[in-house]
Amino acid sequence: MPKIQQPSNQIKLTNVSIVRLKKGGKRFEIACYKNKVQEWRTGVETNLDDVLQISNVFVNVSKGEVAKTGDLAKAFGTADVSEIVKEILKKGELQVGDKERDHDLTALRKEIATLVAEKCVEPATQRPYPVGMIEKAMAEAGFSVKQNKTAKSQVSECIKQLQTDSNLPIQRARMRVRVSMPTADSKKLREKVTEGAEKIEIDETGQEEWEVVMLIDPGQFRIINELLQKECKGRGRIETMSFAATN
Repeated sequence: MPKIQQPSNQIKLTNVSIVRLKKGGKRFEIACYKNKVQEWRTGVETNLDDVLQISNVFVNVSKGEVAKTGDLAKAFGTADVSEIVKEILKKGELQVGDKERDHDLTALRKEIATLVAEKCVEPATQRPYPVGMIEKAMAEAGFSVKQNKTAKSQVSECIKQLQTDSNLPIQRARMRVRVSMPTADSKKLREKVTEGAEKIEIDETGQEEWEVVMLIDPGQFRIINELLQKECKGRGRIETMSFAATN
């Protein structure tokens, strides 16, 4: 009985992330290692060999059907596989299976909940909530995680929705800081230092020193600190006094 040969243009691959691009009326796909596509797109990974499972362009990865050279040249204007792969990586759509999508969404939801827990407190006790309680409140509020956005970019929206649509009392935490510098320096820096303040509690100008105590978003601490280092050359300082809750 003759042995059945697999066609030479068929290659079987498993456990892959597929990137698909439709061009010139045809579908083209490449087979990549999981997680490497995003690393390539963000510039973390620059070696194509570490991104691709195999340096070929497919019509259908799951069936192992390799694209014909003529079709590639017609659609992309070149037969250079490396250049074609780069275009597919840049412009193509990453295909995600149901199980992988669910896993990614769960991980993203937990990351958002963790960031919210770091930025917020319970108003009465001034203490942060456990991440698990934030996750439950997110479900209660019907918060919808957007897979095409980073966790960080969804935190503000999540906090607002928790405040309006959940039963969890929650407020943003603010850092209370004291900033001081020579009065001469404050004349040109006061506005820049205080522009990101949620609330100014003390603002005193003496003959030699200016001091302000204010509530800021924790992310402002680094910005103010860098401003002082650049403009005051060691003459100004910022110190954390406490954390406080604000609406």
